[in-house]
Amino acid sequence: MRHLSLALAIVALTACSGESEVNASAPSPSPASTLAQEPNNPLFTDVFTADPAALVHGDTVYLYTGHDEAPNNDVFFQMHDWLVFSSTDMVNWEAHGPIMKATDFAWAKGDAWAAHMVEKDGTFYFYTTVRHKDDKPGFAIGVATSDSPTGPFKDAIGKALVTDDMTKHTPNDWDDIDPAIFIEENGDTYMFFGNLVPKYVKLKDNMIELDGEIKALDLPNYTEASWVHKKGDNYYLSYACEFPEKICYAMSKSIHGPWEYKGILNEIAGNTETNHQSIIEFKGRDYFIYHTGAVPPIDGKPSGGRFRRSVAIDPLYYNEDGTLKRVVMTTEGIQP
Repeated sequence: MRHLSLALAIVALTACSGESEVNASAPSPSPASTLAQEPNNPLFTDVFTADPAALVHGDTVYLYTGHDEAPNNDVFFQMHDWLVFSSTDMVNWEAHGPIMKATDFAWAKGDAWAAHMVEKDGTFYFYTTVRHKDDKPGFAIGVATSDSPTGPFKDAIGKALVTDDMTKHTPNDWDDIDPAIFIEENGDTYMFFGNLVPKYVKLKDNMIELDGEIKALDLPNYTEASWVHKKGDNYYLSYACEFPEKICYAMSKSIHGPWEYKGILNEIAGNTETNHQSIIEFKGRDYFIYHTGAVPPIDGKPSGGRFRRSVAIDPLYYNEDGTLKRVVMTTEGIQP
């Protein structure tokens, strides 16, 4: 997510091209088979959730989300903390409440924007976007740690990991947002992030320091919301593209690229200009997690929308050549 003025900055972006159709390695669900199914999307209707980041740990999925608290869809985002939910079947979810507030980082003003969680050697590392205080104005990336996936989390280094003055790729003060962490099989760890210009940087083994220079990537129509995953020997870098945002993706045989653009993965989500994805494999199935503005008005309160978003999940399918089938967003979502 970003200041809505970003829309003016990216009007000139060209449309993402569609991907080639190839045979699917797994069948898509038949529309007829879903007619009697219960609606499971969005996942939660009693709280507004956004910017999902899922972590598979043992036999449980932990779903970390932003927390939209704007009273309506007229002004801007109001996000003060991050929430976590857990599930062992992707259908039934347990809420664990807020795990941290933006202002738990003493150097931050607020704005609990998109985050990512990873585990390494028994410690859980929470990388997230917040607005820095005026000594280093703009958005920054912080890291907090805990010995439990549900917290409590504490600032790991007492300062930001990345601040706006460390990158000069755009004049915007929100171009260092949306951290996404990928850990290689050998333990090497990389952080992908950015807005308008995609960037990545290696982290030291301690996970709380940069290990080398921040490098820019070449991805068409990039807006934000990087996510990297691997299946077989293919690396996938998905990201929000254009504005209003679709999700596009690229593939590579190396974490360092080159990244080959493959097209649109997910169309514009309902009733919101933004989207933010998380991709996981869990118990032999692949999932695409995203947000929409699809919650209807409840008890006279405003509906979901651009500043009142809700997380949803649908299946993800791979083609025989390793490319991804376009995600079909559904009301039914994941069924038992």
